[in-house]
Amino acid sequence: MSRVVVIGAGAMGLAAAYRASKNGHEVDLVEASPEPGGMAGHFDFDGISIERFYHFICLSDLPTFSLMEELGIADKLRWRQTTMGFFNGNKLYPWGDPLALLRFPLIGIVDKLRYGIFAFVCVRRDQWSVLENESAKDWIVRWCGPSIFDRFWKPLFQHKFYEYADNISAAWIWTRIRRIGRSRKGMFNEQLGYVEGGSITLVNALIEAIQANGGRIHLGQPVQQITVHDGRVTGVQTPSGHFSADAVICTTPTPLVSALVPELPTEWKDRYNAIHNIGVICVIFKLSRSVSPHFWINVSDPDIDIPGVIEFTNLRETGADKIVYVPYYMPVTNKKFAWPDEELLSEAFVCLQRINPKLTRDDIVATKVARLRYGQPICEPGFVAKIPPVQTPIAGLQIADTCFYYPEDRGIAESVRLGGAMAQSLGTPNPADAS
Repeated sequence: MSRVVVIGAGAMGLAAAYRASKNGHEVDLVEASPEPGGMAGHFDFDGISIERFYHFICLSDLPTFSLMEELGIADKLRWRQTTMGFFNGNKLYPWGDPLALLRFPLIGIVDKLRYGIFAFVCVRRDQWSVLENESAKDWIVRWCGPSIFDRFWKPLFQHKFYEYADNISAAWIWTRIRRIGRSRKGMFNEQLGYVEGGSITLVNALIEAIQANGGRIHLGQPVQQITVHDGRVTGVQTPSGHFSADAVICTTPTPLVSALVPELPTEWKDRYNAIHNIGVICVIFKLSRSVSPHFWINVSDPDIDIPGVIEFTNLRETGADKIVYVPYYMPVTNKKFAWPDEELLSEAFVCLQRINPKLTRDDIVATKVARLRYGQPICEPGFVAKIPPVQTPIAGLQIADTCFYYPEDRGIAESVRLGGAMAQSLGTPNPADAS
């Protein structure tokens, strides 16, 4: 194989295009958006380049470290000690370490002990297969009891998954706990990282490397169809024409796959169509006043319809003003997903005022609302059996999106790993083939 088309310029597509071009393939990277980066893409926020959807790096994100070293930008990685908070009953509590758990006044000593053991085992656990067919709700109740689930986890699940809340994979939740739990330098020292300048620094480095390797990047080119002849992929069709290919790596969300590849067998289309997603909205504020000293606040309050607040400038410093994300996760069929930006901004700011009553609207410097229809796959118990193989029955065609690295949550490190693996599976082209 020598001609490769990669669909999608998110982290996975960029990593695949980089690895394929470095291995000697002729690469075209095709992206529907006018800008690269996908969920790691940036926008100009009142003079600051910032992600539409927040990102952070953990100590276990080894694929990110290796790629940055390879690209010559390892010196752009920064680490910072961060903290977590928990908002409940109009009060903000410290959270996320054993001392905070011991001091938390709203649960008894037995519940604290059970929760502490649960967290310890999650961080130390390496195997997830025993959790694969159990719901997160049943798993947490089994370990911690119903009162812990109801106070800490039930509101988060309901505000993120809505009608899917009681049927989320325990294995998927476990990986999230473990990733954060292992990003520590000591029991009380949480360490999270970021790339200097934001995720766009990594995106731009990948683009430059792809182009230096002879690859071509085509933005604003939505793929209309992946073309196939005699059971082998032949390329992709876009509004500007056809890109011929010996191999195609598709990283678009799985709900779009069936329409893109009409030649797929019906049973394969059914598997892609059976994977459901929820949308994500990030309401972003630039404020002249800090909300709290914490990077992340989990919110558990019946009157607040969001799972948390991320004060991003408690991780990445961007100047005197504070950047705060208020994320909304929900099925796109939920009426709130279609709310005007003004309604979302108003509701989100009321939440911030609940956490910090000193905030006033005079503290708002700038705002932004970012939306994505396919923001998060719904990973129910037994989800691993739903995921089709990356290599499709069509020769030369590989398809994967963020759900394909389950039980790991979506993130740049796993996208880099899987994108690189798909490119590596193409092998190295034989120079004689080009003659």
